[in-house]
Amino acid sequence: MSASRFAAAFAACLMTLAAALTATPAVARDYLQCVPFARAESGVEIRGNAGTWWAQAEGQYDRGGEPREGAVMAFAGTRAMPIGHVAVVKKIVSDREILIDHANWSPIGGRRGQIERDVRVVDVSNAGDWSMVRVWYAPIGDLGLRANPVQGFIYPGRGATPRKAPSFEAPVWASNDWKPGNDLERIVASLGQ
Repeated sequence: MSASRFAAAFAACLMTLAAALTATPAVARDYLQCVPFARAESGVEIRGNAGTWWAQAEGQYDRGGEPREGAVMAFAGTRAMPIGHVAVVKKIVSDREILIDHANWSPIGGRRGQIERDVRVVDVSNAGDWSMVRVWYAPIGDLGLRANPVQGFIYPGRGATPRKAPSFEAPVWASNDWKPGNDLERIVASLGQ
């Protein structure tokens, strides 16, 4: 195989690898997910992906449709968010607005898995029942453009023991501003020399 064909094949492999790393949840183990964050912050001891929390809470925790400080807000899974999302209610601002703490919603500094505190959430449901909300999205500096369905709120109860969210060490590639796909053109160009 000629050197130029080898370089082209190698470059194609690198591009495929970069696409796989940025398109699949395999990289998710390198950043903080919403579930361990919400579990630590609320004391609600439920395991499994966020989309299962609402059903798992039945009979174990009180549930309802009204936000309360310290409650876990359980988002339903959607096409854009297939495994749902969980967040912890921090403060009630009004009957249609709350502040939440959560993890892995907005990519900040080009990196997923960030903890966001005092995040604005607005009830946009027609009935004013918190079944559909818009959430602050850092990349656009405003409420997100899509409405997100909410299953309800899980109330921790007296036995719950909130603790500080897990510490999180950023992966090495995040600490030096590298992320999958960065400088791929430069790498490919260097192979041809």
